Amino acid sequence: MNDQGAKGRAFRVLHEGPGAFVIPNPWDVGSARVLEALGFRALATTSSGFAISVGKMDGQPGRDAVLEHAATLVNATSLPVSADLENGFGDSPLEVAETIRRAAATGLAGGSIEDFTGNASEPLYEIAFAADRIRAAAQAARAAGSPFTLTARAENFLRGRPDLADTIRRLQAYQEAGADVLYAPSLSGADIGTVIRAVDRPVNVLAGSGGQMLGVADLAALGARRISVGGLLSSVAYGALLHAAREIMEHGTFGFVDEVKRAKGLRALLEKH
Repeated sequence: MNDQGAKGRAFRVLHEGPGAFVIPNPWDVGSARVLEALGFRALATTSSGFAISVGKMDGQPGRDAVLEHAATLVNATSLPVSADLENGFGDSPLEVAETIRRAAATGLAGGSIEDFTGNASEPLYEIAFAADRIRAAAQAARAAGSPFTLTARAENFLRGRPDLADTIRRLQAYQEAGADVLYAPSLSGADIGTVIRAVDRPVNVLAGSGGQMLGVADLAALGARRISVGGLLSSVAYGALLHAAREIMEHGTFGFVDEVKRAKGLRALLEKH
């Protein structure tokens, strides 16, 4: 699929079920093409993975760099791509709407907006204001020339405010404000089901977070429609790099060469693109 409208429609259909689909998170062109070749049906960017790939911490690259990266992945694959747009790169609803407009212009099929303020002492926007931000994002998404699936994120459990009731209130407010998909990262297994039953939009679940290690079938049984992996894949890749480099520096050995077998078939996958 090279047509943005077709990608946008295909991405919407994936959320209609039945069951759940996994949307993995590449951090560069190579990882995006490998994931496409493996048969995944959609991709999502990872803010932390991208930041590490350019030598920065999560949240540091800024809107221009994030959107440029998103455009690169859109052009590198035929799959629908959704972007982690962090908190919209601005506090005001107008700034969030501008981020959505610019995101849609890159060819993205969707994007997420979170309610994290960036301030550790007051990490979450007040609910009514956070909903206004999602409302502005939803209006901008609807005005895009192609379908753009808006995901609204409640960051309570990821930002040190593990209040399930408040998380649900936020997601319900974002639903009413026009979000297409809802997402509360780092929920425990029991809380995932509670949240899903409290809303009537498709819910994205972050795999391996909140102390749960549930598989695709288990998360689908709880009602999840979309499962992302966030920065997990990039962390695994960079973890392997760190392990191998430390072996060289600290021991002067190359035992990690045995791990190269894990990359067997990589070239064949890339040649399929």
